[in-house]
Amino acid sequence: MPGYSHTIERLIAELGKLPGIGPRSAERIAFYLLKSEEKDAFSLAEAIHDLKTRIRPCKLCFNIAEGELCNICADERRDRGTICVVEQPKDLLSLESTGVFRGVYHVLMGHVAPLEDIDPDDLTIAALVTRVKAGGVNEIILATNPDVAGDSTALTVARELEGTGVAITRLARGLPAGGQIEYANKSILTDAISQRRKL
Repeated sequence: MPGYSHTIERLIAELGKLPGIGPRSAERIAFYLLKSEEKDAFSLAEAIHDLKTRIRPCKLCFNIAEGELCNICADERRDRGTICVVEQPKDLLSLESTGVFRGVYHVLMGHVAPLEDIDPDDLTIAALVTRVKAGGVNEIILATNPDVAGDSTALTVARELEGTGVAITRLARGLPAGGQIEYANKSILTDAISQRRKL
């Protein structure tokens, strides 16, 4: 039984490499692109090309940027004395969406994971230490994920910053607003009790 042409097979194979896209989804997308207007398909191709040629890490914080600095580092209104350390650019975007934090960020580009061969040297920890030692930083907020890898990474960063004189804090954890105690897991309840505060 004849299969698809080499060109279509190649596109399906490439689409299938995307996260969350299985063989059937890749096939559907390929035929959607085949049937779509030429300008729409080329627009998608151009957007992907631009993504790979124009986007680079910010030279200061490693967030995604189209110039030397990302929009946050280029904003003179931000408080440069407070640096919020996150694992990935998407974590930065989540925190930024709250509109609460007015400091700047530092993106580690991952977390410490020895089983995945990701060591502290593979992250941007050294660049963070250099930023802090340059002066003007009062507080480092460790906003790594609240899991084993995130906690290990936060501990590693804190150790590297020992002796710099900056205050090091960690995002608070506990019960989410609107949550019910009976549905909270042990880890959440432990954090909620241990990080309780005065009213």
